[in-house]
Amino acid sequence: MSNLISVIVPVYNREKELYELLDSFAKQSDKDFELLIIDDGSTQNLINTVSEFKNKLSLLYFRKKNSGPGLSRNYGGKKANGSWLVFVDSDVIVDKNYIKNIKSEIDTQKCDAFGGADKAHKEFSPIQKAISYSMTSFLTTGGIRGNKNPVSKFQPRSFNMGIKKEIFEKIGGFSDLRIGEDPDLAMTLWEKGYTTAFFDTIAVNHKRRINFVKFSKQIYEFGCARPILNQKHPSYTKASYAIPSLFLLGFLLGTTEYWTVGKTGLLLLYGIYSVLIICHASVKNRSLYIGLLSGITTHIQMFSYGWGFLLSWYRLNIKKLDPKEAFPHHFYIKNDS
Repeated sequence: MSNLISVIVPVYNREKELYELLDSFAKQSDKDFELLIIDDGSTQNLINTVSEFKNKLSLLYFRKKNSGPGLSRNYGGKKANGSWLVFVDSDVIVDKNYIKNIKSEIDTQKCDAFGGADKAHKEFSPIQKAISYSMTSFLTTGGIRGNKNPVSKFQPRSFNMGIKKEIFEKIGGFSDLRIGEDPDLAMTLWEKGYTTAFFDTIAVNHKRRINFVKFSKQIYEFGCARPILNQKHPSYTKASYAIPSLFLLGFLLGTTEYWTVGKTGLLLLYGIYSVLIICHASVKNRSLYIGLLSGITTHIQMFSYGWGFLLSWYRLNIKKLDPKEAFPHHFYIKNDS
């Protein structure tokens, strides 16, 4: 089984999304893989959903105490039989050639770990498509998730990534970070001399079950995580990570300028940027409504990430707090329960 691919899916509840994910794997053109469902202490009964696919997939189901997705992935890695571990989130849908394309890519590209992009399925809701646009467009900070061109070294993300099992074991799997654990793993790989690659044939449809408020909270946490990662991996710190914070500060400065002296110079630039986002998203999605929603989600993304980054940078670099003291909810105690 040395060439076997083991797909690992940590899941907490999300019964409907899990069914859609399993259904998409059951329709794979290449069925030579195993699929491990790691039930992270769900309150919903997922076993009935899993049982529906036992005759359609090489399927393993494990239930454990709740610990978060990172440690659940580590748990799955220990149970897997394959030489390659592929991690996907429970709220994605994969295309029918997903496994086939992974095998083709790893046969032609030498790497120790890989990742792919995420996209929006045509049946997703308008807000899901708008959030997907903000998270993947080259006009936002999400461009890294949508394609490989903006980056020289690709950081695989845990919603769609693969890694050789032996290397995953050598580095100890995912760390004790609850948020930002996937870029943390990528940079740990680089520091130890391993290579990562972007596979542009394995994008997944990421069905984020989310609204504006939840999206803002999620992106805020991502912003808080980045200075922690910068401190942990200083060699891979980039000035571009501060762009959302500069965007936020510029907007506040422009608003202050308008109310104090009546000038609209800075705010005009933000207006032009908003129109550009709306037009581009409208054309891309063939919907003005999604374009307008994308204008909102893009500003939520920039403001929320920017504020989280600023707060975290202040606590770590000005107040000199330890990351676990500054953001205790960003970490967990590692265990294998």
